[in-house]
Amino acid sequence: MRALVVTGPHAAEVQQVADPVAGEGELLVQVERVGICGTDVELYTGEMAYIPQGFTHFPVRLGHEWTGTVIGTGSAADESWLGRRVTGDTMLGCGHCEYCSAGVHHVCPDRFEVGIRDGWPGALAEKVLVPTRFAHAVPEHVSVAAAALVEPGGNSLRAVQAAALRRGDSVLVLGSGTIGLLAAQFALAAGADVHVAGVREDSLALAATLGVPHTSRLDELDSSPDSRFDAVIDATSLPTSPALAVRLTKPAGRTVFIGLSETPSVLDTRELVLKDVSAIGILSASPGLAGAIESFADGSVVPDPIVSEVIALEDVPSRLEGHRGAGAKAGPKVHVDPRLRPHSP
Repeated sequence: MRALVVTGPHAAEVQQVADPVAGEGELLVQVERVGICGTDVELYTGEMAYIPQGFTHFPVRLGHEWTGTVIGTGSAADESWLGRRVTGDTMLGCGHCEYCSAGVHHVCPDRFEVGIRDGWPGALAEKVLVPTRFAHAVPEHVSVAAAALVEPGGNSLRAVQAAALRRGDSVLVLGSGTIGLLAAQFALAAGADVHVAGVREDSLALAATLGVPHTSRLDELDSSPDSRFDAVIDATSLPTSPALAVRLTKPAGRTVFIGLSETPSVLDTRELVLKDVSAIGILSASPGLAGAIESFADGSVVPDPIVSEVIALEDVPSRLEGHRGAGAKAGPKVHVDPRLRPHSP
């Protein structure tokens, strides 16, 4: 089958690789759509922290935001999955450690991370394997674009849940990328008064079309009064944003961190203590996947406009280098259809 293989920093190509074969307790999925995210870019450039830490080595096959149809099973007991549209968890816990036993397999120290850590190839390929216990069925009426946004959707939903918003609460989302825009939509669905701050004007304009009533540029917040919002969600990759997020959170409010910067962030914890602010970090979509699917299925969140273009596997290296297609729309998310060939309509 065809798969995108990153052979080293800034080096990737489509290669013919062996077809995966479903083992006991595994599903074989024909991939229909895959999202490219910031983690994929960091792996491609070699800047991802897992590389120097020894969790990830080249060559690596990317792709952890995906959907497709089950075409094979490794166990007769799983044959009811055949023909169903699915997505899968990125974090594949060992299943028997204290964390997995406690229901937090996404922090299992011996986990696979699909398309990220060594050991489990990603979905930027024609086919992918997923353990049945980590598969999630997606209703057929959910669009293929939305189905491939379940993973970032689960992250964003968890961030909004961590903000503990009550109807009418004010929430600021720092960052108008995929996670920020999805978080804004989940917050709107929760009845919050939503503010989004970002850098790209077209992305902020998209936020407005999604129903966000208040948008601004990030640099406009530098002179903003302190303690304005009941909750702030930092979905940026800027090292200065965590401190800004805490400064703008009201006393007894909540600051949620889901973005990661390339360099360490400086945060004065005295401000957390003296304002009695709760700070929460969000690592994974795992506990939010089912909720994201439910929200997409009932129409309370419609994520499709976040997708800017759908490309072939051969076009992925260009996008990992930061280029946008000539016909790309304003959305921050690039999707890949492995069934396409270059220049396919």
